[in-house]
Order: sequence, then structure tokens, then C-alpha cells
Amino acid sequence: MSANVIRPYIVALTGGIGSGKSAAARYFACRGIEVIDADQLARDAVAVGSEGLAEVVAAFGTGVLTDEGTIERPALRRLVFNDDEARQRLNAILHPRIAERTHQLLAEADSPYVIWMVPLLVENRLWHHADRVVVVDLPESLQRQRAAARDGVDEAQIDAIISAQASRQQRLAIAHDIIDNRGQPADLCPQVAALHLRYLLLAANA
Repeated sequence: MSANVIRPYIVALTGGIGSGKSAAARYFACRGIEVIDADQLARDAVAVGSEGLAEVVAAFGTGVLTDEGTIERPALRRLVFNDDEARQRLNAILHPRIAERTHQLLAEADSPYVIWMVPLLVENRLWHHADRVVVVDLPESLQRQRAAARDGVDEAQIDAIISAQASRQQRLAIAHDIIDNRGQPADLCPQVAALHLRYLLLAANA
């Protein structure tokens, strides 16, 4: 984020696959806090009819499209997953568009602080752009179980995704706050409620 842009207090929320980031973000949203979801912005950047989609097809071919003309995310993920050059081409298409839209949403935000949900916060070294970092954490074994149940992907694919992501230790190393998601979904609520009060105070004094 540019230093000369007036923006709200930014809390970056991150975690690995299956960690429960979206569930935590929803609890913040229920308290009137705006959530900027980097994954959703990536999907918006390649929406049907967009320049981003045209550039992806030009770079990777029509094999990454569904019959309806939308991006088939698993196919694109497989294509770029172990190919650094392909991943760089995709990032060159997506990242400027995501950054531009993020700036717009930050400028329009009117909640006391903003949750900026970024799955690849560590991998892309983006935590410096936030005022605070909160990590949704759980043991890797549980992370694997939940990812498999949610996405219906096989164990080998989950292994590959986890191996490509930052480690649990790397995420915790940059965390100011930790949401423990080893329990039931409802257990997130009191943790988010406590953090919400903390962030209101931090934002007011920023």
C-alpha cells in the first residue's frame, strides 16, 4: 500500500488452507467491519468479459475455462502450481488488478478498521502493508482434515498445497494476534469479539 494514501487501520487476516479464515472474517463482518477478501478480488479480476480473463486465456489457452466461459480454478491451479514461470505470468495479470481494487476499497471503507484477508500474506511478503496481523491457527493434521472435507480434494493435492504455502511457524512468526481454531466454529465468536474490542482501541489511537 502506498504510504501517501489515507486509509483506515488495516488488520491483515491470514492462515493456511482449511484454517477457517473465512469463518473468522464473517464474525468480524457481523460486527460491522468491512472485509477485503484478496481471493474474491482475484476472482473478480478474471470475471467473464473482463480484460483480466482475456489475458489469462491468451497466456494459458482455453483449457483453463469451463463450458460456461469462467475460469476453472483447479485446472489453472494445476497448470501454475509447479511452474514458476507460469505462476509469475499469472501473478503479473492478477496482482496489479487486485492491488488497484484493494486501494479503491480501502479508500471507500468507513468502518473503524478493515479486515484484509490475504491467504498468501507471508508468501508474498505483504504483512508490512498492514498495521496488525492476525493468524487463524490450528494443527496441520486438523487443517488437512478440514480442507479435505470442505474441498473434496485428495490427500496428494492437499499435501502439495500445504507444501507450497508458508509453514505454520512462518505465519505465527509474523502474528500480533492468534485465533485458535482447533475447536468448533462457534468457538471463534468469543475470540473475534475480544479482538474486535482490541482493534477498535488500536484504530482509535492510531
